[in-house]
Amino acid sequence: MSAADDGRSLGQLVAAATAEMSALVHDEIALAKAELRQDAKRGAMGSGAAIVALAFLLFALPVLSFAAAYGIHNLGLGLAWSFLIVGGAFIVLALILLGLAALKFKKISKSKGAQRSMASAKESAAVLSHAKPHPRTGEDGTEESRPLEGVTRSSV
Repeated sequence: MSAADDGRSLGQLVAAATAEMSALVHDEIALAKAELRQDAKRGAMGSGAAIVALAFLLFALPVLSFAAAYGIHNLGLGLAWSFLIVGGAFIVLALILLGLAALKFKKISKSKGAQRSMASAKESAAVLSHAKPHPRTGEDGTEESRPLEGVTRSSV
């Protein structure tokens, strides 16, 4: 099917293609924003989990420390050694929780969806940078036609 078959000129076809590419770029940008929002939610969930874990650790630490230390002391170990053992165990647990939080944060930076969307949007923008803009609507509501570069009226 040629441009003459549906009654549109080459300029109108180029304008329509440019408008469709522009809509595609807008859609790709919206997709990238949605994926970035999802990554932000994951980050907030990871941060929230780390903060809650640290708060529980903060409130439970004194109570559990005394209970564990006195329990170990009742087994026959000195009180000072009992408290050192309990303190070391809580430090190990805190490091494990921080490691889990770090794994959650690494999943955010490795998200391939957002990176693919951004690359696709950049590629479409590069294509559009070489295309001519679609005709503007004049003040009276009619389309203002602009001659295409390198195309004369006799060839259209």
